[in-house]
Amino acid sequence: MSTTPSKSEPAEASAGLPLFYQQPRPLIAERDAELSIGAIDDLGFAAGTNSLPVVGAELPVACKHFPILFTTGPEPAMVALLGLRSGENLFVDAAGAWAPGVYMPAYLRRYPFIFMENSERGELTLCLDMAASCVGKAGNRLFEAGEPTDFTKAALDFCREYQSHFAFTADFITALREADLLVDNRADITMADGQKLSLGGFQVIDEARFNSLSAETFLDWRQRGWLPMVYCHLISTGNWAGLIDRAGARPA
Repeated sequence: MSTTPSKSEPAEASAGLPLFYQQPRPLIAERDAELSIGAIDDLGFAAGTNSLPVVGAELPVACKHFPILFTTGPEPAMVALLGLRSGENLFVDAAGAWAPGVYMPAYLRRYPFIFMENSERGELTLCLDMAASCVGKAGNRLFEAGEPTDFTKAALDFCREYQSHFAFTADFITALREADLLVDNRADITMADGQKLSLGGFQVIDEARFNSLSAETFLDWRQRGWLPMVYCHLISTGNWAGLIDRAGARPA
């Protein structure tokens, strides 16, 4: 259950692992013959993050629900903003349930599976986070008679597709940087109760600079399929008001 790598996902600086993943390891039929996974009915583990990575294929839907931003640093990532404060996810309630009717980013839907790079073989291998609460519970078997079950094959296909979209999105972000279209931004917010919040450490696409791209570059981006991502990002800025309303309605 491996594939040739393209681009790898950014790791958490503190742990050296992607967000949420604590003990990922490759799936091996001989070792994991009896392993099963139950449903993830508690997303409490995601309640403490105010953003999640998103890929370009998600933007037509995600841009209707969240502000889409870019992180700062040498390798920016594209993220959906989920909260106005650090450690706050306004879309996961106290019971660990995702907000009804709101799009759930693929990064979260993929969990506890992930592709991770095998440096010795130069390939990506399907891994499972053994620390996930759903691992070992009654539910979906991962292997039958030494072969991956349909459930495992579906997880492999999902991760493979996600990896492809991630690489496509990474190329888009590289182009944004090379064209000098990403600019630092901040949001200064006054809540209905008078509380003032300030959110920084993110970047947005400068619309004026984007509109000044040469005709040659614009056509090249259209052929590469990058223009819809720019427009979805710009459209998503209209979701700040909804995020503020959601924060104001949440009990302190």
